[in-house]
Amino acid sequence: MIFAVDIGNTNIVIGVFNRDEIIFNSRLATDYQKTTDEYAAIIMLLLKNSNIEISDIRGTIISSVVPQLVYTFTKLSKKYLSREAIVVGPGVKTGVPIKIENPKEVGSDRIVNAAAVLSAYKYPAIIIDFGTATTFDVINENGEYIGGVICPGVKLSATILHQKTAKLPEVEIEKCEKVVGTNTINSIKSGIYYGYLSLVDGIIERIILEKFKNIDPCVIATGGLGSVFMGESKYLKKYEPNLTLNGLKVIYEKNS
Repeated sequence: MIFAVDIGNTNIVIGVFNRDEIIFNSRLATDYQKTTDEYAAIIMLLLKNSNIEISDIRGTIISSVVPQLVYTFTKLSKKYLSREAIVVGPGVKTGVPIKIENPKEVGSDRIVNAAAVLSAYKYPAIIIDFGTATTFDVINENGEYIGGVICPGVKLSATILHQKTAKLPEVEIEKCEKVVGTNTINSIKSGIYYGYLSLVDGIIERIILEKFKNIDPCVIATGGLGSVFMGESKYLKKYEPNLTLNGLKVIYEKNS
């Protein structure tokens, strides 16, 4: 079994693979103050409740956009799983050729997503990850990572709207039946939902016009809120909630 950890700014996603099948996954809140032992207490209990034997885990791989937590989880792997973790970064084989000005600037989660897509989908491809930030990553017809777009995440946008206005409440991100709201709550929900839907489709359309004029790219969505926009978007047809975990498994196999 392989223990995979994707550390994001808002959530930490954990998965356990038995061969190519994810047999466990869980989402924890990212907490900079938690110690290795505190995270381990939660994770070990979750694994136990899912009937996963620690002794069956033969390897660990970690991707993180939060540098402070890399040590926390590498120590957790060594202390509680008796495994040296592979940390996605310089020196780790990913199978993703990076063709941008400074490859070191690309977040490890974005490279992991690209590795997953290159192993399982056709390319060229556009990957949209709905996280704390919403990222658009572009893979050309040669399977090369050629850049992307970074936007404030939809949840972050809703939170800032609430925090920076005196009377507007924070709302749930969900599909709206009507564009024109007849009360404040529905008006905010509509503005966030359809505004973000237009942002997503608009950016995808511009990427296609700029990079893929005569080619139909594969468009894959992932991330916690990606499913909310499926069925309404002109371009989002595939949603893979475990894309990053799958990419971690791909990279682990390249480096084990």
